[in-house]
Amino acid sequence: MSQALTANNAFPANFPAISGAASIEAYIQAANRMPMLSEAEEKSLARRFRDEGDLEAARKLVLSHMRLVIAIARGYLGYGLPHADLIQEGNIGLMKAVKRYDPERGVRLVSFAMHWIKAEMHEYILKNWRLVKIATTKAQRKLFFNLRSMKAGFATLGPEQVKDVARTLGVKPEEVVEMETRMTGGDIALEPTGDDDEKSYAPITYLAAAESVEPSMQLERKEYDRLQNEGIQGALAALDDRSRTIIQRRWLVEDGEATATLHELADEYGVSAERIRQIEAKAMQKMKGTLAASM
Repeated sequence: MSQALTANNAFPANFPAISGAASIEAYIQAANRMPMLSEAEEKSLARRFRDEGDLEAARKLVLSHMRLVIAIARGYLGYGLPHADLIQEGNIGLMKAVKRYDPERGVRLVSFAMHWIKAEMHEYILKNWRLVKIATTKAQRKLFFNLRSMKAGFATLGPEQVKDVARTLGVKPEEVVEMETRMTGGDIALEPTGDDDEKSYAPITYLAAAESVEPSMQLERKEYDRLQNEGIQGALAALDDRSRTIIQRRWLVEDGEATATLHELADEYGVSAERIRQIEAKAMQKMKGTLAASM
């Protein structure tokens, strides 16, 4: 192949850029106008790209699936990260999926691409969301993605519940308490960080006026913190234990830690690699439904 598929050549020159709110709307409208592909058209384009390195075929595959990226990105808006950035990261995942897609496997690109799109968005969230930045150990990551779903409502965990969660996840009780405190209150810097935009507020900006803060504003802040903790956890919570483990080990591993292969998981569960792939695909489909229902 003489050229590689990149963000620079995957989109037409006149396609709307993503920056402000108005341009995001223009981008979404343009994406929704892209024609859907039939299964036959999809296979033909994928074969042309695979066998001949036809970038025009790859571009058509990307453009026809941009609405999928937008739909998935909406499911992660509860983290407070820019919608445009989530879409851009998802587009990178989509292009990776197009590069690796095999039309002979009997799976539509939309199902295959979801894995790669979500993987890129997860990576972006893990690197940029403030709460996740402090979840640096394997135990903290495990608690971050599971603690919310294991709690009954939003009440604080009692001593016995803390022990149960710790035993189930294989972590220390004090780690459960620490993560619950972080997830409930939210870690906020005293002063704005350098990467905060102009609309960000830190405690230093309103400490002098703390006595005049209305209760409604405090409630609004608590609700915002609660919404930040929803998204990935809610989708993972809808899965059974085996499916959740497979998704986490395939897509949510720590930085520097190798993802589990289909064959490694197959050996652990005593099934075929194809069966693991089926479980993974079904889990991803269920997560998509969970996220769509929450929009």
